[in-house]
Amino acid sequence: MNRSLRNENRFMYMLSTCLSDICTGVSYYYVGVMDVRDYYDSPNRTFHIVPTFLGLSYMAILAAQADRYHAVSAPFKYSQRMTRNRTLLVILAYWVYAFLIVAVNNLVPMGVAKTVTSFGTFVANIFTVIIMIGLNVRLFFIAKFQLEREPPSAERDNKRASVYLIVIVAVCFLITWLPIFIHVIVCNFAGSSCYTFKNEGTDPLRILPRSEPTKYGEDCKQDVAGIFRM
Repeated sequence: MNRSLRNENRFMYMLSTCLSDICTGVSYYYVGVMDVRDYYDSPNRTFHIVPTFLGLSYMAILAAQADRYHAVSAPFKYSQRMTRNRTLLVILAYWVYAFLIVAVNNLVPMGVAKTVTSFGTFVANIFTVIIMIGLNVRLFFIAKFQLEREPPSAERDNKRASVYLIVIVAVCFLITWLPIFIHVIVCNFAGSSCYTFKNEGTDPLRILPRSEPTKYGEDCKQDVAGIFRM
């Protein structure tokens, strides 16, 4: 409800993540009560809508990471390019894309739907590697170089800690998300079922994505942004 926060792009991504997380939480009540097993040919399923909300949270994190990298590495150009309306357009684009994939999966034959999901997940992994490894590693070395030019001080130590924490957050993101994505790719190509919700609370592959700490790395990037504005 705070207008000043709504004017900041990073809070728009946080709002998108909150909405998708709330939808995930609410929909899982339905999954638990109805004992849903979301197979492609199951009569008792959510038509892939429930896992899509978790995927939206994932895409919001990736988009926010790319947005923060742009803001930190080119702060002046960023303020001109990424207005709030353009940021909202990016958010709307990945929400529409996610449910477009849902529609495709429900309209095409089961074999085609599995192929679409497999290739879609594979492409998501490529973007994950580019954004979470490539951009963050590049940002780490640039920020580290800038820090070495500053005189020793307590503020410099705080910024150094933020720079290293960005790398830790990126590694945690990969550890928590890549296993489930690799599992989806493998089981779809193998022809087995990937979307069972039964006993998810005891499935390590599905617990990991819900425990990742990447959302808390945005403050670190705000600290690093100060390095580039000097």
